[in-house]
Amino acid sequence: MIFTVCRKAHFNAAHRLHNPKWSAEKNLEVFGKCNSAYFHGHNFDLEVRVRGEVNPDTGFVIDLGVLGKIIKEEVEDRFDHKNLNLDCVEFIDLLPSTEHFAKVIYDILKPQLAKEYQLHITLYETAKNAAEYGDW
Repeated sequence: MIFTVCRKAHFNAAHRLHNPKWSAEKNLEVFGKCNSAYFHGHNFDLEVRVRGEVNPDTGFVIDLGVLGKIIKEEVEDRFDHKNLNLDCVEFIDLLPSTEHFAKVIYDILKPQLAKEYQLHITLYETAKNAAEYGDW
């Protein structure tokens, strides 16, 4: 039996959308208030979905407590109350858009899971805006 399970997390982080290859005018035109030189923050909501076979001995795809610990240590502790542009090596040469951020989180979590699992990330920047990345 193949199932998908989901673990949710929440953290806060700030960022600035700014492409250094562009003029100040073009950055403002494309990114608007998200280009503020003083940065801006979000209350990010994260959904981590793991797909795999149910273990007949536990009835679990994966122990959600274990998954929650991995998410806390690898994602929440790393990014919570950080400035993505200034504090996080993952964004030294990468624009911290929600799309890129979802892929960064995927790349952090995927090696922490057994190879038989598929992984799917949904990262909500706001209640209305989200990005998804994953194996399916």
